[in-house]
Amino acid sequence: MNVSIDLNCDMGESFGVWTMGQDEDILPYVTSANIACGYHAGDPATMRKTVAAAIRHGVALGAHPGLPDLAGFGRRNIDISPENAYDIVVVQVGALAGVAASQGARLHHVKAHGALYNMAAKNRALSKAIAQAVYDVDPALVLYGLASSELIQAGQEAGLAVAHEVFADRTYQADGSLTSRKQPDAMIEDPDVSIRQVLRMVTEGKVNTLQGGDIPVKADTLCIHGDQAGAVVFAQAIRAALEANRINVRRVGGDAA
Repeated sequence: MNVSIDLNCDMGESFGVWTMGQDEDILPYVTSANIACGYHAGDPATMRKTVAAAIRHGVALGAHPGLPDLAGFGRRNIDISPENAYDIVVVQVGALAGVAASQGARLHHVKAHGALYNMAAKNRALSKAIAQAVYDVDPALVLYGLASSELIQAGQEAGLAVAHEVFADRTYQADGSLTSRKQPDAMIEDPDVSIRQVLRMVTEGKVNTLQGGDIPVKADTLCIHGDQAGAVVFAQAIRAALEANRINVRRVGGDAA
């Protein structure tokens, strides 16, 4: 069996003089970059620089639209209407598409950020608005979403290519959702524990939950978080483990990198 996985990372989250993440050090190990578009993090200069860095490394460009919440880093739930969600996704994806075009490149995918991502995974109306926004900006874009979630279904119904996403550094609940960051056991901080979870998700299509027992998952793309402590170590270790297990690391729809 020819097993492959896309390795993506959230990045471009610096703002003004404030620096977040270790983007340049992580880019050699990933195949897709989810770049903040200025609402939850990032700014025009950071967007331009991150796009340029991703292009240099041959990494696929993705827009990472979030809620308009710089102070909360887009991780606080906001009671947003589907119409408002549509508007903010169109504006953010369009902005990053313009930045990419100015450097002779095109966007490959869109992945919602933080609370917007998690709300859309369960909220049918919100997921449909986000998928339609992506389609209306560019129907060739791939929509990344939590594996088997409402967002994935909405993307398929809108006519988009979709990528079921799993997480290297997050724990799972029995319903397939990610453990809330408000809980102390939401993050996986041990690379060895992360690697064991990753290999099972990619090769067996299963993940263990905090409630005990396995649930099925579909894995097209694997996320690591650039703002996590030790993110570079995670990226190096996971990439090496994937390759050691003869798993092709490639962007969604692309060739092995």
